[in-house]
Amino acid sequence: MIRLGILGSGNGSNFQAILKAIDAGDLKAEIALVLSDNPDARILTRARDRGIPAQVIDCGGYKSKFPLESQQWTAQQLRQAGAELICLAGFMRLVRHPLLEAFPSRILNLHPSLLPNFPGLDAWQQALDAGVEETGCTVHLVDAGMDTGPILAQRKVAIESDDTADSLLTRIHAAEHELYPQAIAEYANSLGNMD
Repeated sequence: MIRLGILGSGNGSNFQAILKAIDAGDLKAEIALVLSDNPDARILTRARDRGIPAQVIDCGGYKSKFPLESQQWTAQQLRQAGAELICLAGFMRLVRHPLLEAFPSRILNLHPSLLPNFPGLDAWQQALDAGVEETGCTVHLVDAGMDTGPILAQRKVAIESDDTADSLLTRIHAAEHELYPQAIAEYANSLGNMD
C-alpha cells in the first residue's frame, strides 16, 4: 500500500475522489499528509474531518511564487510523513527543486486539458476561446516546466455548442474524478514493479 502526499489550493474535490477510491478499495493507498498554500482551502477541512494530518504551506505572502524555503519545508514535511507518491490536486504553484529532487518521478499532476494543448491557467476557457471540438484532462509527471512532464493518462470531453466555461468545467471535473484515482493506482503499481 502506497502512502500519498496531497498538495492542493482549493475545494479539494479531486482529493475527495481519491479518498472515495481508497474507501472503495479501487486505490490501494493511504493519505499520509495534505498540504495547502491556502489557509482557507476546503481541502484542509476535508482532510481534518477524516483525521488526516493537514498543514498550511507558508509561501511568504507571495500570490503565485513557490519560494525555495517553502519548497524545502514542504519536502521535509512529506518525507517525515512517509509519503512515497505526491499528488497535486488543484495546487496552483509551479513545483521546482528541491521538491523535484526529493521525489524524482514521484510527483503527479492533474491538468484540465488534453496536454500539450492549453497548459497553464484556465485551460477550459482557453479551449473554448480556441473553438476546438474537444478538450479533457491529463495526468502527468511533474517536471520543471509548466504542465510539460510525461503524460500518464488522458480523458476526452466533448465541447458542446452551448457550453459556457462553467458547464464545460463541470464535465471536465467529472472526468478528472474518474481519471485521477485510476491513474494514481496504475502508476503506484508500476512503481511497485520498478522498486
